[in-house]
Amino acid sequence: MRDIAEVAAVEVITTAAVHLMSAAAVKCGLAEGSDAEELKDLDEARKLITALAGFVTAAAPEIGSQHAGPLRDGLRSLQLAFREASLVPDAPGQGPGEKFTGPVN
Repeated sequence: MRDIAEVAAVEVITTAAVHLMSAAAVKCGLAEGSDAEELKDLDEARKLITALAGFVTAAAPEIGSQHAGPLRDGLRSLQLAFREASLVPDAPGQGPGEKFTGPVN
């Protein structure tokens, strides 16, 4: 295992974002397998997506568009998946993370 001092900041940031994305995807019901619906928890997904949105928004100027672009794309996909999974859709601009990203359509 590499010493943390040897790991570039951009790698730590993107790894943390990917962990948030993965957890949010599972909580949105996007996990593979027959138990995906059992793992769905939209309250938890909302928290994770909002945290991810704040994290990506804050980190983007530091990591550059080459790294931030794919993270933003993943975030947007999760926001849309959340909206699709919700029985009662949030008003525009009120969905998870939209206070950081603006409304997602």
